[in-house]
Amino acid sequence: MTKNYDVIIAGTGAGGLYTAINLPRSLKILIMTKRDLILCNSALAQGGIAAVYKPTDDSVRLHTNDTLIAGGFKNNPDSLKILVNEAAHEIETILSLGVDFDRDENGELHRTLEGGHSRRRIFHHKDSTGFEITTKLQETVKSLPNVDILENALLCRLKKTSTGFSADVLRNDEHNTYNSRYFVLATGGIGRVYDYTTNSAIATGDGITFAYEMGANIKNLSLIQFHPTAFKNKDTRECFLISEAVRGEGAYLKNCNKERFMQNYDERLELAPRDVVSHAIVTEGRRLESDEFYLDITHKDPEFLKNRFPMIYKYLLSQGIDMTKDMIPIYPCQHYLMGGINVNTSAMSSIDGLYAVGECSHTGVHGNNRLASNSLLEALVFGRQAAEDIARRIEADGETDISALESADFPINTDAEPVPHGIRTEVRHIIQKSYFVIPDMQQALAGFERVSEIKRMLEEGNYIIDYNYVEAKSLTTVAYLILKEVI
Repeated sequence: MTKNYDVIIAGTGAGGLYTAINLPRSLKILIMTKRDLILCNSALAQGGIAAVYKPTDDSVRLHTNDTLIAGGFKNNPDSLKILVNEAAHEIETILSLGVDFDRDENGELHRTLEGGHSRRRIFHHKDSTGFEITTKLQETVKSLPNVDILENALLCRLKKTSTGFSADVLRNDEHNTYNSRYFVLATGGIGRVYDYTTNSAIATGDGITFAYEMGANIKNLSLIQFHPTAFKNKDTRECFLISEAVRGEGAYLKNCNKERFMQNYDERLELAPRDVVSHAIVTEGRRLESDEFYLDITHKDPEFLKNRFPMIYKYLLSQGIDMTKDMIPIYPCQHYLMGGINVNTSAMSSIDGLYAVGECSHTGVHGNNRLASNSLLEALVFGRQAAEDIARRIEADGETDISALESADFPINTDAEPVPHGIRTEVRHIIQKSYFVIPDMQQALAGFERVSEIKRMLEEGNYIIDYNYVEAKSLTTVAYLILKEVI
């Protein structure tokens, strides 16, 4: 089966959904997701979305400066200008779509504080902001008659054609081809390349790998953010995040001696940017020869904590911890990718017609380290930038018959074998050991050689093209690109 569209969007996080919403209703759009519609990193975002919106003591200049400081002044100034200036528009839009942000006793939108921010500018829905936003965006997309939604659809191969793009998609054990004039990658992050991550199960870097294989410019893939306060439970690969907002509301970081220690590392204490705090924890742990660390907010009013952080409170109770009485065991783990598919201010990659939005993209707004709660904002702002650029180009091109789109050939080998078991686990171990908070260069060199071998094997072998193969190849390619930048 072959189907044709004006635009295909791979990924149903905030970036992909918002792109679809902002595209003209006259276009035929397909939005697909590898698993269930709600399974994405956007839905896991707890803290909130940063924006200067109807401010009192805040300004775009201050938001810009905070972002620059967190990013080590390596941010792309053009992209950053768009991010902070368009923030108010996106807040207004998602409010109109029904997003329910918390409000104070006067009915005004409540703003919280997070690490690296000099003002309270984080809009939130309790401690499940990402879920609230993506849920409301999904409802809007589902109501659009020009948008088809394809769940449990694995993008296996992607090719550039003379008329646009051609995608091989596996669904219900059947391969089908979908063609489009424009293609938007919104496939999320790379967290599953680590043993421990806050990312969802689908964050295997597929979109970055497809773009790389097509010749797109991939930039700064080694700029990986480790969140300092993941719940320490090594029984699961997917670590529960203790939101930055908990420190924003006054939580203390404590070492194995139950002592605060951030004063020895940064004058901003617990509210230093994430890279600083993560580095401080690992350094302190080496000094004390312990990886036992805690987040302590027991000095705050219990009812306030239960109301402000209901999801975190409930989860911790299920783990035998009452955050109103007990300190929370934490340790850094992989959280976010600042690099990715390099795009311009319209979110288009170096390949004409191929766009990337959200975590798989590299807009440059974050610099060397992302400021808390700028990620959901980036997904929305540049999702709309992509949609508006596509709309401009389609209007300039005039009427195009999408039934005439070229369809690429995607051969299927009937004698192919399953990909060897254990590849993804091996790659994860390599990256976890070699490129965590403080990299180990000897491990990185040895790891690069082994990852290169695995990459060649996957590229040259005759394997069944399914979930196991696609994700193994994606994780291996991502690991290869990370270590290649490092060594």
